[in-house]
Amino acid sequence: MPFIEETQLAEGPLVVSHAMPRAHTVALGFFVDAGSRDETPAEAGIAHALEHMLFKGTRDLDAIALNERLDQLGGTANAFTSRERTCFHIHVMREDWPEALGLLADMLRYPALPADEWAKEREVIFSEMAMVEDMPDDWTMEQHMQGLFPDAPMGRSVLGRRDSLLAADREVLASFLHAHYRPPRLMVAAAGGIGHEQLTEAVRRIDWPQGTGGQALRTPVQPASGVQLLARDSGQAHLVLSYPAVPAASAERPLAWLANQLLGGGVSSRLFREVREKRGLAYHVGSHLSLLSDLGVWTVTCDTEPERLGDSVAVIADTLAAFAGSLDADELERARRQLQIQMRMGMDSVEGMMLYLGGRLDEPVLRSPDDWAEALQQVSVGAVQDWIHAHLAERPLWTLSGPEEALRRGADSLHAANAR
Repeated sequence: MPFIEETQLAEGPLVVSHAMPRAHTVALGFFVDAGSRDETPAEAGIAHALEHMLFKGTRDLDAIALNERLDQLGGTANAFTSRERTCFHIHVMREDWPEALGLLADMLRYPALPADEWAKEREVIFSEMAMVEDMPDDWTMEQHMQGLFPDAPMGRSVLGRRDSLLAADREVLASFLHAHYRPPRLMVAAAGGIGHEQLTEAVRRIDWPQGTGGQALRTPVQPASGVQLLARDSGQAHLVLSYPAVPAASAERPLAWLANQLLGGGVSSRLFREVREKRGLAYHVGSHLSLLSDLGVWTVTCDTEPERLGDSVAVIADTLAAFAGSLDADELERARRQLQIQMRMGMDSVEGMMLYLGGRLDEPVLRSPDDWAEALQQVSVGAVQDWIHAHLAERPLWTLSGPEEALRRGADSLHAANAR
């Protein structure tokens, strides 16, 4: 049985599935190849707003009736918006997937978008914005992204801006939806106890309006570098730094995954050991990769007490400087096994496999987790060292936030590290 089966419907969405015959459930996802990066400045926040508003009723069901139907299916229905994707997904018993498919399809094809519900939901989004403002680590990351991609949609918050949302009416929401939430920018994915032919025929029977926006055409951007100091009266100080990485479809992904795991992906990683275990400088420290269609970002984050920000900056800078040259075979093997196990464990999750299928929008052939586990096995210490050397040779953007005295210590430590 192939890992993934797919069918491109004429004037319809791409349909992809992963069969798990012993599963009692099915996870369905409607993936839209559009996100906050595809918004104009006047549309800032509209993709995320639609994530909320598509649950506010359809042509045939008001918001209460729709949510009652979703609850009656007994599973979970949710959605998420990122810079390049929006996804509406549901997890139900295998006998209920046809009804779940119909509900999701109606939400995307015939959303009610009632003006009174938009007026209320806009206030909910403003509350979400306020939550970010009240969480210093989230706020620092938002500021970091703005500094990393200044004057570009990539740098804007997925939540958007108050002024653009206040100016948006039902027509603005509908226009963005009609442009993007349609074939050819729509993919239907399913995993679990479902056959591909069953799914394809069910999707084929749906009347799919065509999008007015065509394929995604995104302006290439390059991340900025430098130092960003953000004064904020808070009980903690926060550090974020980012280097350029690789795109989502890059053949270098195994190298990037291993480098990240070694640097800050686990409790035996370099950053966790040096910053937390050896010195007790922070509760949280780690690294992660954000891989997009045309670029990637490799990011380190750390939350510490204000008086320890300078020491944290110094230790992180020293750890990065010594990282590649001090790798050994045992360390690589431990990171490799961690990643291989995580990939294979994910294959047991029906919902996790559905979300994994979303990666098909990034590349023409989606490899299985088993294939990637084998690719990881082929990576040598020298190859990872070379990859790390090449990417850490790029200039990063450092963002420090916290009380002014903490920023002064952090900036001094960074200046001393750069002078070495």
